[in-house]
Amino acid sequence: MKFERLQQIVGNEPVFETGLLLAGDVDPASVRRQLSRLVASGRLLQLRRGLYALAPPYQKSKPHPFLAANHIMRPSYVSLQSALAHYGLIPEHVPVVTSVTTSRPGRWSTPLGEFDYRHVKTGLFFGYRLEEVGGGQQALIAVPEKALLDLVYLQPGSDQPAYLRELRLQNLDSLDLGSLEELAETSGSPKLRRAVKRIREMALEETGEYETL
Repeated sequence: MKFERLQQIVGNEPVFETGLLLAGDVDPASVRRQLSRLVASGRLLQLRRGLYALAPPYQKSKPHPFLAANHIMRPSYVSLQSALAHYGLIPEHVPVVTSVTTSRPGRWSTPLGEFDYRHVKTGLFFGYRLEEVGGGQQALIAVPEKALLDLVYLQPGSDQPAYLRELRLQNLDSLDLGSLEELAETSGSPKLRRAVKRIREMALEETGEYETL
């Protein structure tokens, strides 16, 4: 398969899997050898086995890190610090894209950056949605309330006031406290229920309402 033909097939896809190229009368082994040569020549980026992106300047749209994160490990959704920064709930830029998955945890180093995956049980794999992330791309991202609860669930001691203060949470008025409490109840975790109580107090302090209660 010539590179020009590959561009015609995958040119509009920010990332693509080998299977996209195997339709019709093609030799899978030959396609994989060609992909390896294109990676070696710098015209393709390999994100993991079987997952690729066109390299600049050949790509029509730069893959958004959140979209790449969804594809590198499935099932997964972006959550934790990355989602909190995305929503403006923490002030720091997060250089590693953080996600949760029901598969094994792991960390991937790719030409598009670093991707970290934390494991949660199947019963906690909820509370995410498909969002526009720019350039016509969409990614699965935790809703703000679930991103915060995922972090609390996975981080030891995170239901304590000291840890919650260290997060430097901001814009807490954008959180739906009712949804936060509902998600914590759905999880069945006493730790999350304790954390939600403290987060509610912090949100009320931020708005000045706590002093009037």
